[in-house]
Amino acid sequence: MPQETPASAPDEVALKQLYSDFAAQGLMPLWTQRAGLMPLSPEPAAVPYHWPWVDVYPLAARAGELVPVGRGGERRAIAYANPGLAGEPYATPTLWAAVQYLGPQEVAPAHRHTQGAFRFVLEGEGVWTVVDGDPVAMRRGDLLLTAAWRWHEHHNTGDAPMAWLDGLDIPLVSALDAGFFEFGPDEITDRSTPHRSRSERLWGHPGLRPLGAEVPTTSPLGAYRWADTDAALVAQLELEDEGQPGVAGPGHAAVRYTNPATGADALTTLRMELHRLRPGALTGRTRTVGSSVWQVFEGEGSFELGDRTVEVRRGDVVAVPSWCPVRIRATAALDLFRFSDAPVVEALGLARTSSEGDSG
Repeated sequence: MPQETPASAPDEVALKQLYSDFAAQGLMPLWTQRAGLMPLSPEPAAVPYHWPWVDVYPLAARAGELVPVGRGGERRAIAYANPGLAGEPYATPTLWAAVQYLGPQEVAPAHRHTQGAFRFVLEGEGVWTVVDGDPVAMRRGDLLLTAAWRWHEHHNTGDAPMAWLDGLDIPLVSALDAGFFEFGPDEITDRSTPHRSRSERLWGHPGLRPLGAEVPTTSPLGAYRWADTDAALVAQLELEDEGQPGVAGPGHAAVRYTNPATGADALTTLRMELHRLRPGALTGRTRTVGSSVWQVFEGEGSFELGDRTVEVRRGDVVAVPSWCPVRIRATAALDLFRFSDAPVVEALGLARTSSEGDSG
């Protein structure tokens, strides 16, 4: 083998100067960064994480006693902050999740923002959210939407507090430097409490679209009622009992919340689903590009998250980072609300799923 000559050996002094000059000009060479820029598979900073409701709800109630709702904070919302994200108030790098708590007779003033949002109700009733002037009742199990740049405010007409899961695309909008925010009136604009909102009266009829109505990119339906969601899940499992194959898997029913005008996801950046597992049902073990957040609506079970298993029950929240292996087991009948960044991942052509074994 020929010996390396001094002429072909790296000039360490010149190389060090080259890197110093790169840094002075705000440049970084690919050959020192490739592993981090282009990993062999996703390497999320977020970690799989479990927030037990039994710990979270008492803190939200204490905040209700000590922290007023009003201008400034705007909402009494406590974010689920993933410990892998260096102190950011994000559940995953693309998803913001929080528990929002509104006490008896309290009002959260109107504002709007470019971030898309939803509310999934876990506890209580008696709150109305007013979205672009349309009062929408909030009840346990309901999904309420606030698409980007819609005015919205909340008022609790009851004598008991109410808590729900907030989900927004705040981290995604922040990464894109696309966020705008605007304050509305300080006083509540509409204190009416109709049983059925205008958007439901117009759009809440399965398979029927009002002729002449504008076809929006986000769902025009402000509320997806628990009674309808529950009926759809019951029907799937009944069909399985009659010999039809399970739609989502053995003992597993699932639905997606969609835009009734287009059939696409109800919000352009967030996918929302409700899953029901029979007692003893076990999902396949899957990895998915894109992150998700799950909340237990009712029941008990466990999440296998990579090499870790966490036991879950009513109200618990679980963050699942991109490409994290996940498998779910139902101990008792288990209802799970899930939201994810799937519409964005799919629109960018980055979707990928790996299944490791069928249900059993």
